[in-house]
Amino acid sequence: MIIDRQLAPYIVFAEDPVLSALSKINANRQRIVFCVDAHGILRGSFSDGDFRRWIVENPTGSLDTSVGEISNTQTQTAPATARPAEILPLFREGVSHIPLVDERGHLMAVAIDASDTLRIGSHEIGPGHPTFVIAEVGNNHNGSIDLAKRLVDLAVDAGADAVKFQLRDMDSLYRQSGGATAGEDLGAQYTLDLLRKFSLPAESLFEVFDHAKDAGIDVMCTPWDSASVQALVDYGIPGLKIASADLTNHELLDDAASRGLPMLLSTGMSRESEIIETVELLRRRGAGYALLHCQSTYPAPYKDLNLAYMDRLAELGECVVGYSGHERGWHVPVAAVARGASIIEKHFTVDRGMEGNDHTVSLLPEEFKAMVSEIRDIESSIGTNQERVVSTGEAMNRINLAKSLVAARPVAAGDELVAEDVQVRSPGRGLQPNKLPLLLGRTIRRDMVEGDFFFEGDLRNASPTGRDFTFRRPWGLPVRYHDHAELLAQSNPDFLEFHFSYKDLDVDMDEFFAEPLDIGFTTHLPDLFAGDFLVDLASADDEIWVRSIREVQRTIQVTRDLRRWFPNETEPIMVVTMGGFTNDRHIPASERRAKYDRIAEALKRLDTDGVRIAAQTLPPFPWLMGGQQFHNLFLDPRDTAEFAERTGTALCFDVSHTKLASTFLGVPFSEALELLAPHTIHWHIVDATGVDGEGVQVGEGDIDWPPFGAAIDRLSPGTPFIPEIWQGHINHGEGFWTALDRLEQWL
Repeated sequence: MIIDRQLAPYIVFAEDPVLSALSKINANRQRIVFCVDAHGILRGSFSDGDFRRWIVENPTGSLDTSVGEISNTQTQTAPATARPAEILPLFREGVSHIPLVDERGHLMAVAIDASDTLRIGSHEIGPGHPTFVIAEVGNNHNGSIDLAKRLVDLAVDAGADAVKFQLRDMDSLYRQSGGATAGEDLGAQYTLDLLRKFSLPAESLFEVFDHAKDAGIDVMCTPWDSASVQALVDYGIPGLKIASADLTNHELLDDAASRGLPMLLSTGMSRESEIIETVELLRRRGAGYALLHCQSTYPAPYKDLNLAYMDRLAELGECVVGYSGHERGWHVPVAAVARGASIIEKHFTVDRGMEGNDHTVSLLPEEFKAMVSEIRDIESSIGTNQERVVSTGEAMNRINLAKSLVAARPVAAGDELVAEDVQVRSPGRGLQPNKLPLLLGRTIRRDMVEGDFFFEGDLRNASPTGRDFTFRRPWGLPVRYHDHAELLAQSNPDFLEFHFSYKDLDVDMDEFFAEPLDIGFTTHLPDLFAGDFLVDLASADDEIWVRSIREVQRTIQVTRDLRRWFPNETEPIMVVTMGGFTNDRHIPASERRAKYDRIAEALKRLDTDGVRIAAQTLPPFPWLMGGQQFHNLFLDPRDTAEFAERTGTALCFDVSHTKLASTFLGVPFSEALELLAPHTIHWHIVDATGVDGEGVQVGEGDIDWPPFGAAIDRLSPGTPFIPEIWQGHINHGEGFWTALDRLEQWL
């Protein structure tokens, strides 16, 4: 059980609208809020279940209805003075939150039947949440307020979630007044001398805490005595840390646990029986707590760290667990995260040579930053134990490297397939070899020549096919030279978009056309050129930059040449992925402008007469050559729109790419539409999932299609589009026909 006295996430006022209550429920992730009047007196509770019941009974009810009108006034409560043992029996099926009220009915706290999460400041901590990374400054400020503030700023830059300090009242903490050391052992004398020199008093630390708040980072502190607990509570500290040395100090623990603040407790230099005693004390107090595995030697030998004990600690504490490290380096904390640590605490300094034993086991700012980055990578890589799926990059490589079932000899429509009709060959574009038993014995519905792929559609009695489609704007099909005629014969596109491979730029296009076509066309720069070369008009490397300009110019010329087969198209659009990618990380936003300027200079060197260049909007994690990289430009809709406005560069709005970018950046997709649509002359329309799932079939991802269709009708009427479904061309365009059939109702 947790008694949470931070009430802001749980409170709505009786006059607030239902919509506000739902927003608060969504934000606190507790599925419930409590309704109070203007004086803070509890009037009822409102859960997501209460809302569902109300909306079923009032299907036309307005979300502007005051929550006080429909809240549950029969809420189970308990006195604010109740002991945990008295509260626990009140939890039951469907009741996991008990409001604690004073004698006048004021809401004072909320008892929660949970121990797997903890909230400190702005952070939810526990399984399923990002690791809470603490930069332990402690006394590494060496008594300097200015250095303490500098360490705060460096911690922010390093990506820490919180900074932590220590507070001592020397007179109440040590047996000799003021921390005098006469007669003490050498070790105690050394420690006390350092503390006397370097400890900051409460009022000085609070100045540093205020600076941390202004810097946007949560702050924690270790109180070493009850006077310090009181001072920190009076200040409004969001969480307390108890040092390993005080895990057996039940008087201090009892005082800290009674304050209703979340607590982190290090377990170094403690026996298991002592850990169990402390856990029992915390439970009796109803404290919210986490236990940190710790080896309290400085520096700690790797052989003594025993990260596996975190599993046992989680059993003993029935709580969130973490790791507080005193070893050299930062690889062990990263490993601890992989083993389940939800909290990492590591000492932080600007100079390991400074006086004081904590400096020697501290990380420097760049080292701490590297640790945080690696922790985030590990979090991302852990994933879930759900059913395994093939990633986008794997799917690309599977096509290139795997094998397919193909026709071993000509097959006629109506033939029943036998083993001699089928063979296994690369690449993996078609039906996988393990589907052979399902294919044999089926009647084929089409004529096939030797080497033709079998597809999933051949296992079904019918597959989507082309037809005449009707849209409120011109639409086209993505094609290659070799398949454009087949796809065009099945439907009525207004234009074709030729997605060039680098080899397509060198072939004789006249071999693929029998007569001029009475429709338009667009083209797309090859994604890859010979020698694994990727066009990067933003490159600072002159050799790459010059070749990139040359390859774009060559594609422009091929686009011009295509006009002889499309006499109605006088100024075709050519979609260009302009570059700005990196191999290992995203660059800071401050570095983007220089790269955009490099692209602007490259564009000035191009002869674009007769061709309209459209810069393609890009995803955060492109799948280039079957491996994931990092895009930086044409990613953020804000600087993309600024570049388009400043340079007059038109855009190809790739819906999948920009949805992925919006999710990655935390920018509403609707905002991206508002910013980019006015600069858009061409649309690639396709769905998306998460931050890197591109090319998803329409209606099977994260796009909300009805408002999207309404938005582009308003913002970009009449601009053309293609369905950019990944591998949509296989099985005679099955993916394209499915997408167009679904899009017809919205576009």
